[in-house]
Amino acid sequence: MSNHDHSQQARGTAETGPRHGGRILADQLAILGAEKVFCVPGESFLGLLDGLYDHADRIKVITCRHESGASNMADAYGKLTGKPGICVVTRGPGATNASNGVHTAFQDSTPMIVLIGQVATGMMDREAFQEMDYRRMFGEMAKWVAQIDDVHRIPEYLSRAWHVALSGRPGPVVLALPEDVLSDVAEVADARPANIGRSAPDTGAMERFGALLSEAKKPLLVLGGPDWSAEAAEMAATVAERFNLPVATSFRCQDYFDNGHPNYAGVIGIAPLPELRRKIREEVDLLITIGSRWGEMTTQGYTLIDSPVPQMRFVHVHPGPEELGHVYAPDLSIASSPTAFLKAMLGLDAEAPASNAWTAGFRPDYDAFLEPTEVPGALNMGQVIHHLSETLPADTVYTNGAGNYSVWLHRFHAHRTYRTQLAPTSGSMGYAVPAAIAAKLEHPERMVVCVAGDGCFLMTAQELATAKQYCLPILYLVVNNGMYGTIRMHQERNHPGRVISTALTNPDFVAYAGAFGIPGEVVTRTEDFAGALDRARASADGYLIELQVDPEALTPTQSLSAARAQGEAATAG
Repeated sequence: MSNHDHSQQARGTAETGPRHGGRILADQLAILGAEKVFCVPGESFLGLLDGLYDHADRIKVITCRHESGASNMADAYGKLTGKPGICVVTRGPGATNASNGVHTAFQDSTPMIVLIGQVATGMMDREAFQEMDYRRMFGEMAKWVAQIDDVHRIPEYLSRAWHVALSGRPGPVVLALPEDVLSDVAEVADARPANIGRSAPDTGAMERFGALLSEAKKPLLVLGGPDWSAEAAEMAATVAERFNLPVATSFRCQDYFDNGHPNYAGVIGIAPLPELRRKIREEVDLLITIGSRWGEMTTQGYTLIDSPVPQMRFVHVHPGPEELGHVYAPDLSIASSPTAFLKAMLGLDAEAPASNAWTAGFRPDYDAFLEPTEVPGALNMGQVIHHLSETLPADTVYTNGAGNYSVWLHRFHAHRTYRTQLAPTSGSMGYAVPAAIAAKLEHPERMVVCVAGDGCFLMTAQELATAKQYCLPILYLVVNNGMYGTIRMHQERNHPGRVISTALTNPDFVAYAGAFGIPGEVVTRTEDFAGALDRARASADGYLIELQVDPEALTPTQSLSAARAQGEAATAG
Protein backbone atom coordinates (compact mmCIF):
# COMPACT_ATOMS: atom_id res chain seq x y z
CA MET A 1 0.00 0.00 0.00
CA SER A 2 1.36 3.43 -0.91
CA ASN A 3 1.76 6.33 1.54
CA HIS A 4 -1.18 7.97 -0.20
CA ASP A 5 -3.31 4.89 0.47
CA HIS A 6 -2.27 4.90 4.14
CA SER A 7 -3.27 8.54 4.56
CA GLN A 8 -6.59 7.88 2.85
CA GLN A 9 -7.32 5.01 5.23
CA ALA A 10 -6.42 7.13 8.27
CA ARG A 11 -8.94 9.76 7.11
CA GLY A 12 -11.59 7.08 6.72
CA THR A 13 -12.10 7.69 2.99
CA ALA A 14 -10.40 4.64 1.51
CA GLU A 15 -12.46 2.85 -1.12
CA THR A 16 -11.59 -0.81 -0.80
CA GLY A 17 -14.19 -2.35 -3.07
CA PRO A 18 -17.08 -4.64 -2.15
CA ARG A 19 -16.70 -6.50 1.16
CA HIS A 20 -19.03 -8.61 3.25
CA GLY A 21 -20.08 -7.19 6.59
CA GLY A 22 -17.82 -9.43 8.63
CA ARG A 23 -14.78 -8.24 6.70
CA ILE A 24 -15.88 -4.60 7.01
CA LEU A 25 -16.20 -5.08 10.77
CA ALA A 26 -12.80 -6.74 11.08
CA ASP A 27 -11.25 -3.94 9.02
CA GLN A 28 -12.68 -1.32 11.39
CA LEU A 29 -11.25 -3.15 14.40
CA ALA A 30 -7.82 -3.09 12.77
CA ILE A 31 -8.07 0.61 11.89
CA LEU A 32 -9.21 1.52 15.40
CA GLY A 33 -6.26 -0.32 16.92
CA ALA A 34 -7.59 -3.62 18.21
CA GLU A 35 -4.75 -6.03 18.92
CA LYS A 36 -6.55 -8.92 20.58
CA VAL A 37 -10.04 -10.37 20.38
CA PHE A 38 -11.25 -12.71 23.12
CA CYS A 39 -13.99 -15.03 21.94
CA VAL A 40 -15.85 -18.29 22.05
CA PRO A 41 -16.67 -18.97 18.38
CA GLY A 42 -20.28 -19.20 17.26
CA GLU A 43 -22.12 -19.78 14.01
CA SER A 44 -23.95 -16.48 14.46
CA PHE A 45 -20.81 -14.48 13.64
CA LEU A 46 -19.05 -16.62 11.04
CA GLY A 47 -18.71 -13.56 8.82
CA LEU A 48 -16.68 -11.74 11.46
CA LEU A 49 -14.45 -14.77 12.02
CA ASP A 50 -13.84 -14.88 8.27
CA GLY A 51 -12.96 -11.18 8.33
CA LEU A 52 -10.55 -11.66 11.22
CA TYR A 53 -8.81 -14.43 9.26
CA ASP A 54 -7.49 -11.71 6.94
CA HIS A 55 -6.08 -9.77 9.90
CA ALA A 56 -4.27 -12.65 11.59
CA ASP A 57 -1.00 -10.74 11.35
CA ARG A 58 -2.43 -7.72 13.24
CA ILE A 59 -5.21 -9.01 15.50
CA LYS A 60 -4.68 -12.08 17.67
CA VAL A 61 -7.87 -14.04 18.24
CA ILE A 62 -7.82 -15.75 21.66
CA THR A 63 -10.12 -18.75 21.76
CA CYS A 64 -11.59 -19.18 25.25
CA ARG A 65 -13.50 -22.03 26.86
CA HIS A 66 -16.39 -20.04 28.33
CA GLU A 67 -17.85 -16.64 27.51
CA SER A 68 -17.44 -15.37 31.08
CA GLY A 69 -13.75 -16.15 30.69
CA ALA A 70 -13.63 -14.25 27.40
CA SER A 71 -15.40 -11.17 28.81
CA ASN A 72 -13.24 -11.08 31.93
CA MET A 73 -10.09 -11.40 29.82
CA ALA A 74 -11.33 -8.45 27.80
CA ASP A 75 -11.89 -6.50 31.02
CA ALA A 76 -8.38 -7.27 32.26
CA TYR A 77 -6.94 -6.28 28.87
CA GLY A 78 -8.81 -2.97 29.06
CA LYS A 79 -7.42 -2.30 32.53
CA LEU A 80 -3.87 -3.14 31.45
CA THR A 81 -3.79 -1.15 28.22
CA GLY A 82 -6.38 1.60 28.53
CA LYS A 83 -7.79 0.44 25.18
CA PRO A 84 -11.17 -1.27 24.77
CA GLY A 85 -11.01 -4.98 25.42
CA ILE A 86 -12.77 -6.74 22.55
CA CYS A 87 -15.03 -9.69 23.38
CA VAL A 88 -16.97 -11.60 20.72
CA VAL A 89 -19.65 -14.13 21.66
CA THR A 90 -22.58 -15.86 20.07
CA ARG A 91 -26.23 -15.05 20.70
CA GLY A 92 -28.41 -16.26 23.56
CA PRO A 93 -26.37 -18.46 25.92
CA GLY A 94 -23.12 -16.88 24.75
CA ALA A 95 -24.37 -13.39 25.56
CA THR A 96 -25.81 -14.34 28.94
CA ASN A 97 -22.55 -16.06 29.91
CA ALA A 98 -20.57 -12.98 28.87
CA SER A 99 -22.72 -10.66 30.97
CA ASN A 100 -20.54 -11.37 34.00
CA GLY A 101 -17.58 -9.54 32.49
CA VAL A 102 -19.79 -6.76 31.13
CA HIS A 103 -21.08 -6.03 34.64
CA THR A 104 -17.53 -6.04 35.98
CA ALA A 105 -16.40 -3.62 33.26
CA PHE A 106 -19.31 -1.30 34.02
CA GLN A 107 -18.69 -1.12 37.76
CA ASP A 108 -14.91 -0.95 37.23
CA SER A 109 -15.17 1.71 34.49
CA THR A 110 -13.18 -0.46 32.08
CA PRO A 111 -13.32 0.25 28.32
CA MET A 112 -14.77 -2.77 26.52
CA ILE A 113 -16.61 -3.56 23.31
CA VAL A 114 -18.74 -6.71 23.26
CA LEU A 115 -19.83 -7.96 19.83
CA ILE A 116 -22.73 -10.43 19.91
CA GLY A 117 -23.99 -12.54 17.03
CA GLN A 118 -27.70 -12.09 16.44
CA VAL A 119 -30.44 -13.83 14.46
CA ALA A 120 -31.01 -12.59 10.92
CA THR A 121 -33.12 -9.46 10.62
CA GLY A 122 -35.89 -11.38 8.82
CA MET A 123 -36.34 -13.67 11.85
CA MET A 124 -36.55 -11.04 14.57
CA ASP A 125 -39.47 -10.75 17.00
CA ARG A 126 -40.45 -14.39 16.47
CA GLU A 127 -38.42 -15.85 19.35
CA ALA A 128 -36.11 -17.40 16.80
CA PHE A 129 -33.38 -19.78 17.90
CA GLN A 130 -31.48 -18.10 20.77
CA GLU A 131 -33.04 -14.71 19.97
CA MET A 132 -32.79 -11.98 22.59
CA ASP A 133 -33.17 -8.21 22.61
CA TYR A 134 -29.73 -7.12 23.82
CA ARG A 135 -30.76 -3.51 24.16
CA ARG A 136 -33.11 -4.58 26.93
CA MET A 137 -30.78 -7.20 28.40
CA PHE A 138 -27.69 -4.98 28.72
CA GLY A 139 -29.48 -1.65 29.09
CA GLU A 140 -28.38 -1.10 32.70
CA MET A 141 -24.93 -2.64 32.56
CA ALA A 142 -23.41 -0.93 29.52
CA LYS A 143 -22.74 2.65 28.44
CA TRP A 144 -24.39 2.05 25.08
CA VAL A 145 -26.20 -0.92 23.52
CA ALA A 146 -27.13 -1.02 19.85
CA GLN A 147 -27.81 -3.34 16.96
CA ILE A 148 -26.32 -2.84 13.48
CA ASP A 149 -29.14 -3.43 11.02
CA ASP A 150 -27.46 -1.97 7.94
CA VAL A 151 -24.13 -3.24 6.59
CA HIS A 152 -23.32 0.25 5.28
CA ARG A 153 -23.29 1.66 8.83
CA ILE A 154 -20.80 -0.81 10.34
CA PRO A 155 -17.89 1.72 10.25
CA GLU A 156 -20.08 4.37 11.89
CA TYR A 157 -21.23 2.06 14.69
CA LEU A 158 -17.73 0.71 15.41
CA SER A 159 -16.22 4.17 15.52
CA ARG A 160 -18.92 5.36 17.89
CA ALA A 161 -18.53 2.28 20.08
CA TRP A 162 -14.78 2.90 20.40
CA HIS A 163 -15.31 6.55 21.32
CA VAL A 164 -18.10 5.82 23.82
CA ALA A 165 -16.09 3.07 25.53
CA LEU A 166 -13.18 5.47 26.12
CA SER A 167 -14.86 8.85 26.66
CA GLY A 168 -15.70 10.40 30.03
CA ARG A 169 -16.13 7.57 32.49
CA PRO A 170 -14.98 4.58 30.40
CA GLY A 171 -17.09 1.45 30.24
CA PRO A 172 -18.52 -1.37 28.13
CA VAL A 173 -20.40 -1.01 24.86
CA VAL A 174 -22.50 -3.84 23.39
CA LEU A 175 -23.23 -4.23 19.68
CA ALA A 176 -25.54 -6.93 18.30
CA LEU A 177 -24.66 -8.25 14.82
CA PRO A 178 -27.46 -9.88 12.80
CA GLU A 179 -26.17 -12.77 10.70
CA ASP A 180 -27.36 -11.32 7.39
CA VAL A 181 -25.67 -7.97 8.10
CA LEU A 182 -22.36 -9.82 8.49
CA SER A 183 -22.90 -11.68 5.21
CA ASP A 184 -24.30 -8.79 3.16
CA VAL A 185 -21.86 -7.24 0.69
CA ALA A 186 -21.37 -3.49 0.44
CA GLU A 187 -18.90 -0.89 -0.74
CA VAL A 188 -18.34 1.57 2.11
CA ALA A 189 -15.67 3.95 3.33
CA ASP A 190 -13.73 2.92 6.42
CA ALA A 191 -13.72 4.73 9.73
CA ARG A 192 -10.64 6.60 10.90
CA PRO A 193 -8.56 5.95 14.04
CA ALA A 194 -10.36 7.23 17.13
CA ASN A 195 -9.70 10.72 18.47
CA ILE A 196 -10.87 10.70 22.08
CA GLY A 197 -11.68 14.02 23.72
CA ARG A 198 -10.32 14.37 27.25
CA SER A 199 -11.73 16.57 29.98
CA ALA A 200 -9.40 19.00 31.76
CA PRO A 201 -9.72 21.54 34.60
CA ASP A 202 -10.27 25.19 33.78
CA THR A 203 -8.21 28.03 35.24
CA GLY A 204 -10.93 29.13 37.65
CA ALA A 205 -11.32 25.66 39.10
CA MET A 206 -7.58 25.34 39.68
CA GLU A 207 -7.46 28.77 41.35
CA ARG A 208 -10.23 27.70 43.70
CA PHE A 209 -8.47 24.38 44.30
CA GLY A 210 -5.20 26.18 45.07
CA ALA A 211 -6.98 28.28 47.70
CA LEU A 212 -8.52 25.21 49.33
CA LEU A 213 -5.17 23.45 49.32
CA SER A 214 -3.39 26.41 50.93
CA GLU A 215 -5.96 26.57 53.72
CA ALA A 216 -5.81 22.87 54.58
CA LYS A 217 -3.94 21.62 57.62
CA LYS A 218 -4.73 17.93 57.32
CA PRO A 219 -5.29 17.09 53.65
CA LEU A 220 -5.46 13.62 52.14
CA LEU A 221 -5.06 12.69 48.46
CA VAL A 222 -7.06 9.61 47.37
CA LEU A 223 -6.40 7.91 44.02
CA GLY A 224 -8.61 5.44 42.19
CA GLY A 225 -11.09 4.95 39.40
CA PRO A 226 -10.60 4.99 35.63
CA ASP A 227 -8.43 6.61 32.99
CA TRP A 228 -5.09 6.14 34.73
CA SER A 229 -1.71 5.37 33.18
CA ALA A 230 1.87 4.80 34.25
CA GLU A 231 2.49 8.47 33.46
CA ALA A 232 -0.35 9.57 35.73
CA ALA A 233 0.91 7.31 38.53
CA GLU A 234 4.37 8.89 38.26
CA MET A 235 2.86 12.38 38.34
CA ALA A 236 0.83 11.47 41.42
CA ALA A 237 4.07 10.64 43.21
CA THR A 238 5.57 13.97 42.13
CA VAL A 239 2.47 15.83 43.33
CA ALA A 240 2.59 14.04 46.69
CA GLU A 241 6.22 15.04 47.17
CA ARG A 242 5.77 18.60 45.92
CA PHE A 243 2.84 19.34 48.25
CA ASN A 244 3.79 16.94 51.05
CA LEU A 245 0.49 15.08 50.80
CA PRO A 246 -0.34 11.72 52.35
CA VAL A 247 -1.79 9.43 49.69
CA ALA A 248 -4.35 6.63 50.00
CA THR A 249 -5.78 4.43 47.26
CA SER A 250 -9.35 3.23 46.84
CA PHE A 251 -10.58 -0.36 46.82
CA ARG A 252 -8.54 -2.55 44.44
CA CYS A 253 -6.56 0.39 43.09
CA GLN A 254 -3.54 -0.16 45.33
CA ASP A 255 -1.10 -0.16 42.43
CA TYR A 256 -1.82 3.46 41.44
CA PHE A 257 0.84 4.63 43.90
CA ASP A 258 4.07 3.03 45.06
CA ASN A 259 3.14 1.38 48.37
CA GLY A 260 6.76 1.73 49.45
CA HIS A 261 6.69 5.53 49.10
CA PRO A 262 6.99 7.35 52.45
CA ASN A 263 3.80 9.32 51.68
CA TYR A 264 1.68 6.20 51.15
CA ALA A 265 -1.02 5.87 53.82
CA GLY A 266 -2.76 2.63 52.77
CA VAL A 267 -5.78 1.37 50.87
CA ILE A 268 -9.36 2.32 51.70
CA GLY A 269 -11.46 -0.76 51.10
CA ILE A 270 -12.79 -3.80 52.92
CA ALA A 271 -11.25 -4.03 56.41
CA PRO A 272 -8.93 -1.02 55.95
CA LEU A 273 -6.26 0.14 58.35
CA PRO A 274 -8.26 1.28 61.43
CA GLU A 275 -6.17 4.39 62.04
CA LEU A 276 -6.52 5.50 58.41
CA ARG A 277 -10.26 5.06 58.66
CA ARG A 278 -10.35 7.04 61.91
CA LYS A 279 -8.35 9.93 60.48
CA ILE A 280 -10.63 10.17 57.45
CA ARG A 281 -13.68 10.06 59.66
CA GLU A 282 -12.44 12.51 62.30
CA GLU A 283 -9.38 14.53 61.25
CA VAL A 284 -8.98 15.07 57.50
CA ASP A 285 -10.00 18.64 56.64
CA LEU A 286 -9.51 18.44 52.85
CA LEU A 287 -10.22 15.27 50.91
CA ILE A 288 -8.83 15.43 47.37
CA THR A 289 -10.18 12.54 45.33
CA ILE A 290 -8.89 11.79 41.84
CA GLY A 291 -10.96 9.20 40.00
CA SER A 292 -12.66 7.21 42.74
CA ARG A 293 -16.48 7.24 42.84
CA TRP A 294 -16.39 6.51 46.59
CA GLY A 295 -18.57 3.44 46.18
CA GLU A 296 -19.91 1.06 48.80
CA MET A 297 -16.68 -0.93 49.34
CA THR A 298 -14.44 2.14 49.62
CA THR A 299 -16.80 3.87 52.05
CA GLN A 300 -17.65 0.79 54.15
CA GLY A 301 -21.28 0.97 53.17
CA TYR A 302 -21.37 4.77 52.74
CA THR A 303 -20.47 5.35 56.40
CA LEU A 304 -16.93 6.73 56.06
CA ILE A 305 -18.01 10.06 54.59
CA ASP A 306 -21.22 11.89 55.48
CA SER A 307 -23.77 12.03 52.67
CA PRO A 308 -24.72 14.19 50.94
CA VAL A 309 -22.50 16.78 52.62
CA PRO A 310 -19.07 15.39 53.64
CA GLN A 311 -17.71 16.24 57.07
CA MET A 312 -14.58 17.74 55.51
CA ARG A 313 -13.92 19.96 52.53
CA PHE A 314 -14.23 17.70 49.54
CA VAL A 315 -12.67 18.13 46.08
CA HIS A 316 -13.83 15.54 43.57
CA VAL A 317 -11.98 15.05 40.28
CA HIS A 318 -13.45 12.57 37.79
CA PRO A 319 -13.36 12.24 33.98
CA GLY A 320 -17.14 11.68 33.89
CA PRO A 321 -19.06 14.85 34.88
CA GLU A 322 -22.14 12.75 35.70
CA GLU A 323 -20.25 11.20 38.63
CA LEU A 324 -19.61 14.55 40.33
CA GLY A 325 -22.21 15.09 43.04
CA HIS A 326 -23.75 11.68 42.37
CA VAL A 327 -23.58 10.66 46.05
CA TYR A 328 -21.46 13.29 47.78
CA ALA A 329 -21.81 17.04 47.20
CA PRO A 330 -18.27 18.39 46.68
CA ASP A 331 -16.99 21.81 47.66
CA LEU A 332 -15.33 21.75 44.26
CA SER A 333 -16.17 19.52 41.28
CA ILE A 334 -13.60 19.16 38.51
CA ALA A 335 -14.36 17.19 35.36
CA SER A 336 -10.91 16.05 34.31
CA SER A 337 -8.82 13.05 33.48
CA PRO A 338 -6.26 12.21 36.18
CA THR A 339 -3.39 13.13 33.86
CA ALA A 340 -4.75 16.59 33.01
CA PHE A 341 -5.57 17.41 36.64
CA LEU A 342 -2.19 16.29 37.95
CA LYS A 343 -0.43 18.36 35.28
CA ALA A 344 -2.49 21.38 36.29
CA MET A 345 -1.75 20.72 39.95
CA LEU A 346 1.98 20.69 39.26
CA GLY A 347 1.56 24.13 37.71
CA LEU A 348 0.07 25.64 40.86
CA ASP A 349 1.98 28.36 42.66
CA ALA A 350 1.27 27.03 46.13
CA GLU A 351 3.20 25.85 49.13
CA ALA A 352 2.96 22.44 50.79
CA PRO A 353 0.03 22.87 53.20
CA ALA A 354 0.48 19.92 55.53
CA SER A 355 2.97 19.58 58.33
CA ASN A 356 5.58 16.85 58.13
CA ALA A 357 4.12 15.34 61.28
CA TRP A 358 0.69 14.95 59.63
CA THR A 359 1.99 13.34 56.45
CA ALA A 360 4.62 11.17 58.09
CA GLY A 361 2.16 10.06 60.76
CA PHE A 362 0.36 7.67 58.40
CA ARG A 363 3.37 5.55 57.50
CA PRO A 364 4.16 3.77 60.80
CA ASP A 365 0.59 2.48 61.01
CA TYR A 366 0.72 1.19 57.43
CA ASP A 367 4.08 -0.52 57.98
CA ALA A 368 2.75 -2.22 61.10
CA PHE A 369 -0.37 -3.30 59.18
CA LEU A 370 1.85 -5.16 56.69
CA GLU A 371 3.21 -7.48 59.37
CA PRO A 372 1.56 -10.93 59.21
CA THR A 373 -0.79 -11.75 62.07
CA GLU A 374 -1.03 -15.00 64.02
CA VAL A 375 -3.86 -17.21 62.79
CA PRO A 376 -5.12 -20.76 63.46
CA GLY A 377 -3.63 -23.62 61.50
CA ALA A 378 -0.26 -24.68 60.14
CA LEU A 379 -0.37 -22.46 57.07
CA ASN A 380 -0.43 -18.69 57.53
CA MET A 381 -1.56 -16.86 54.40
CA GLY A 382 -0.10 -13.62 55.71
CA GLN A 383 3.35 -15.21 55.75
CA VAL A 384 2.77 -16.67 52.28
CA ILE A 385 1.89 -13.28 50.79
CA HIS A 386 4.78 -11.64 52.64
CA HIS A 387 7.18 -14.17 51.10
CA LEU A 388 5.80 -13.47 47.63
CA SER A 389 6.32 -9.75 48.14
CA GLU A 390 9.88 -10.23 49.33
CA THR A 391 10.81 -12.75 46.62
CA LEU A 392 9.11 -11.96 43.32
CA PRO A 393 9.96 -9.04 40.99
CA ALA A 394 8.33 -5.70 41.70
CA ASP A 395 6.48 -5.78 38.37
CA THR A 396 4.78 -9.12 39.09
CA VAL A 397 1.07 -8.95 38.23
CA TYR A 398 -1.31 -10.33 40.86
CA THR A 399 -4.87 -11.24 39.94
CA ASN A 400 -7.75 -12.23 42.20
CA GLY A 401 -11.50 -12.56 42.18
CA ALA A 402 -13.73 -12.25 45.23
CA GLY A 403 -13.69 -13.93 48.62
CA ASN A 404 -12.12 -13.66 52.05
CA TYR A 405 -8.88 -15.09 50.65
CA SER A 406 -8.34 -11.82 48.74
CA VAL A 407 -8.08 -9.87 52.00
CA TRP A 408 -4.72 -11.53 52.69
CA LEU A 409 -3.33 -10.43 49.34
CA HIS A 410 -4.68 -6.89 49.63
CA ARG A 411 -3.40 -6.42 53.15
CA PHE A 412 0.02 -8.07 53.11
CA HIS A 413 1.29 -7.31 49.62
CA ALA A 414 2.82 -3.90 48.90
CA HIS A 415 2.41 -2.95 45.24
CA ARG A 416 5.42 -1.06 43.92
CA THR A 417 4.56 -0.67 40.22
CA TYR A 418 1.53 0.56 38.29
CA ARG A 419 -0.80 -2.14 36.96
CA THR A 420 0.37 -4.99 39.12
CA GLN A 421 -3.12 -5.48 40.58
CA LEU A 422 -6.00 -6.88 38.55
CA ALA A 423 -9.11 -7.38 40.64
CA PRO A 424 -12.80 -6.58 40.19
CA THR A 425 -14.24 -3.77 42.28
CA SER A 426 -17.57 -5.39 41.43
CA GLY A 427 -16.67 -8.32 43.70
CA SER A 428 -17.13 -10.92 40.98
CA MET A 429 -15.94 -14.46 41.63
CA GLY A 430 -14.06 -16.27 38.87
CA TYR A 431 -12.07 -13.24 37.73
CA ALA A 432 -8.57 -14.34 38.72
CA VAL A 433 -7.87 -17.04 36.12
CA PRO A 434 -9.07 -15.13 33.02
CA ALA A 435 -7.35 -11.95 34.21
CA ALA A 436 -4.08 -13.82 34.68
CA ILE A 437 -4.30 -15.15 31.12
CA ALA A 438 -4.90 -11.66 29.71
CA ALA A 439 -2.00 -10.31 31.76
CA LYS A 440 0.43 -12.97 30.58
CA LEU A 441 -0.65 -12.47 26.96
CA GLU A 442 -0.06 -8.75 27.26
CA HIS A 443 3.15 -8.97 29.32
CA PRO A 444 4.81 -12.32 28.60
CA GLU A 445 8.06 -11.07 30.14
CA ARG A 446 6.47 -10.44 33.55
CA MET A 447 5.56 -12.97 36.20
CA VAL A 448 1.82 -13.39 36.72
CA VAL A 449 0.36 -14.81 39.93
CA CYS A 450 -3.29 -15.86 40.03
CA VAL A 451 -4.64 -15.98 43.59
CA ALA A 452 -8.04 -17.67 43.92
CA GLY A 453 -10.11 -19.32 46.59
CA ASP A 454 -11.32 -22.86 46.07
CA GLY A 455 -14.81 -21.62 45.20
CA CYS A 456 -13.58 -18.74 43.04
CA PHE A 457 -11.07 -20.87 41.11
CA LEU A 458 -13.55 -23.48 39.91
CA MET A 459 -15.86 -20.88 38.39
CA THR A 460 -13.43 -20.31 35.51
CA ALA A 461 -10.81 -23.04 35.96
CA GLN A 462 -11.60 -24.44 32.52
CA GLU A 463 -9.58 -21.51 31.15
CA LEU A 464 -6.44 -23.40 32.16
CA ALA A 465 -6.98 -24.98 28.75
CA THR A 466 -6.66 -21.51 27.20
CA ALA A 467 -3.46 -20.85 29.14
CA LYS A 468 -2.04 -24.15 27.93
CA GLN A 469 -3.12 -23.54 24.33
CA TYR A 470 -1.22 -20.25 24.21
CA CYS A 471 1.76 -21.54 26.25
CA LEU A 472 1.28 -19.12 29.16
CA PRO A 473 3.29 -20.07 32.27
CA ILE A 474 1.19 -18.67 35.11
CA LEU A 475 1.51 -19.37 38.84
CA TYR A 476 -1.86 -20.36 40.31
CA LEU A 477 -2.32 -20.20 44.08
CA VAL A 478 -5.54 -21.94 45.11
CA VAL A 479 -6.47 -21.10 48.70
CA ASN A 480 -8.50 -24.08 49.83
CA ASN A 481 -10.51 -23.90 53.05
CA GLY A 482 -13.35 -26.13 51.85
CA MET A 483 -16.07 -23.50 51.93
CA TYR A 484 -17.43 -20.28 50.53
CA GLY A 485 -15.61 -18.42 53.28
CA THR A 486 -17.07 -14.94 52.92
CA ILE A 487 -20.65 -16.18 53.00
CA ARG A 488 -19.87 -18.49 55.92
CA MET A 489 -18.44 -15.50 57.79
CA HIS A 490 -21.63 -13.51 57.28
CA GLN A 491 -23.74 -16.56 58.18
CA GLU A 492 -21.95 -16.91 61.51
CA ARG A 493 -22.16 -13.20 62.25
CA ASN A 494 -25.85 -12.93 61.40
CA HIS A 495 -27.22 -16.45 61.98
CA PRO A 496 -24.64 -18.16 64.23
CA GLY A 497 -24.48 -21.93 63.98
CA ARG A 498 -27.13 -22.14 61.25
CA VAL A 499 -24.75 -23.22 58.51
CA ILE A 500 -26.23 -24.10 55.15
CA SER A 501 -25.04 -24.08 51.51
CA THR A 502 -21.47 -22.91 52.19
CA ALA A 503 -19.54 -26.20 52.53
CA LEU A 504 -17.64 -27.37 49.44
CA THR A 505 -16.45 -30.73 48.19
CA ASN A 506 -13.38 -30.02 46.09
CA PRO A 507 -11.39 -31.97 43.53
CA ASP A 508 -7.72 -32.76 43.75
CA PHE A 509 -6.60 -29.38 42.41
CA VAL A 510 -3.09 -30.58 41.57
CA ALA A 511 -4.46 -33.51 39.58
CA TYR A 512 -6.90 -31.13 37.88
CA ALA A 513 -4.08 -28.84 36.76
CA GLY A 514 -2.05 -31.87 35.73
CA ALA A 515 -4.81 -32.88 33.33
CA PHE A 516 -3.99 -29.68 31.42
CA GLY A 517 -0.26 -30.40 31.52
CA ILE A 518 0.36 -27.93 34.34
CA PRO A 519 2.40 -29.35 37.25
CA GLY A 520 1.78 -28.48 40.88
CA GLU A 521 1.82 -29.51 44.51
CA VAL A 522 -0.05 -29.19 47.79
CA VAL A 523 1.33 -27.06 50.62
CA THR A 524 -0.06 -27.48 54.12
CA ARG A 525 2.60 -25.69 56.21
CA THR A 526 3.95 -22.15 55.98
CA GLU A 527 7.58 -23.32 56.04
CA ASP A 528 7.05 -25.46 52.94
CA PHE A 529 5.87 -22.63 50.72
CA ALA A 530 9.30 -21.17 49.87
CA GLY A 531 10.46 -24.41 48.29
CA ALA A 532 7.22 -24.79 46.38
CA LEU A 533 7.59 -21.27 45.02
CA ASP A 534 11.11 -22.05 43.82
CA ARG A 535 9.82 -25.10 41.96
CA ALA A 536 6.99 -23.05 40.49
CA ARG A 537 9.37 -20.40 39.17
CA ALA A 538 11.49 -23.08 37.53
CA SER A 539 8.53 -24.55 35.61
CA ALA A 540 8.14 -23.54 31.97
CA ASP A 541 4.55 -24.83 31.90
CA GLY A 542 3.09 -22.80 34.73
CA TYR A 543 2.45 -24.23 38.18
CA LEU A 544 -0.40 -24.70 40.62
CA ILE A 545 0.10 -24.62 44.37
CA GLU A 546 -2.87 -25.69 46.46
CA LEU A 547 -2.66 -23.93 49.80
CA GLN A 548 -4.68 -25.88 52.35
CA VAL A 549 -5.69 -23.50 55.12
CA ASP A 550 -7.58 -24.08 58.34
CA PRO A 551 -11.25 -23.02 58.01
CA GLU A 552 -10.80 -21.31 61.38
CA ALA A 553 -8.41 -18.81 59.71
CA LEU A 554 -11.29 -16.73 58.42
CA THR A 555 -9.52 -13.35 58.17
CA PRO A 556 -6.17 -11.97 59.39
CA THR A 557 -7.88 -10.76 62.55
CA GLN A 558 -10.89 -13.01 63.20
CA SER A 559 -11.31 -16.77 63.46
CA LEU A 560 -14.43 -18.63 62.43
CA SER A 561 -15.23 -19.34 66.07
CA ALA A 562 -14.84 -15.66 66.91
CA ALA A 563 -17.24 -14.74 64.10
CA ARG A 564 -19.79 -17.17 65.53
CA ALA A 565 -19.29 -15.76 69.03
CA GLN A 566 -19.80 -12.26 67.62
CA GLY A 567 -23.07 -13.40 66.08
CA GLU A 568 -24.20 -15.11 69.26
CA ALA A 569 -23.48 -12.00 71.29
CA ALA A 570 -25.42 -9.82 68.84
CA THR A 571 -28.33 -12.26 68.85
CA ALA A 572 -28.38 -12.41 72.63
CA GLY A 573 -28.27 -8.63 72.83
